[in-house]
Amino acid sequence: MSRRALVLGATGLVGARCVAHLLESPAYERVTCLVRRATLTTSDKLRERVVDFAKLTAEDVEPADDLFCAIGSTMKKAGSREAFRRIDHDLPLRVAELAVAAGTKRIALVSSVGADARSSSFYLKTKGELDEALAKLPLAALHVMRPSLLLGDRAESRPGEAVATVFARATSGLLFGGLRKWRAIDVDDVGRAMVMAMVSPDPEPSLQIHEHDAIMELASRRHPAMT
Repeated sequence: MSRRALVLGATGLVGARCVAHLLESPAYERVTCLVRRATLTTSDKLRERVVDFAKLTAEDVEPADDLFCAIGSTMKKAGSREAFRRIDHDLPLRVAELAVAAGTKRIALVSSVGADARSSSFYLKTKGELDEALAKLPLAALHVMRPSLLLGDRAESRPGEAVATVFARATSGLLFGGLRKWRAIDVDDVGRAMVMAMVSPDPEPSLQIHEHDAIMELASRRHPAMT
């Protein structure tokens, strides 16, 4: 049965790759992206809904089977802890609540390795609190992707991340055992893993946490309709 997808964070690194894989997937007949402004992406399956994220209403979130949430910022870009929390916690939770009220049964979320609501790190605490809040919603499945450093071409320059990327590419192969989850990962693998997790049979338990190896395993799968 064809599904309808709703995407939050469609213009970001992971979100853009997630949308690309959704548009290629025969499982989805419609992909609706909530955006601040229209983009140049074109597809018969794609719909862009320009919304004011500060004033979201039920009318902004049309019915969809699955929600893909890949929105996120950095403390530096957000400008303050309060602004960061609004972007990385309050907004995705609000969209999820509205989507579930409209009929959404599954959510795929990009979180972060180390996310923990009890962490002393504000960043990881915020991510962990969102994970826990979404887990309380009445869902058939919640897939939480927890990647480490994301590898991909960014529109904006981030010198610190550029240095970290070079280091990560050189050292990822040295991380074994419990440290494997800290291996850097390509954004395309994360975006594809989100889609493949959602087209797989609903898991037990409904909450699934995917770190590096699990993300890579999902990304390696072929769509059921393409085998």
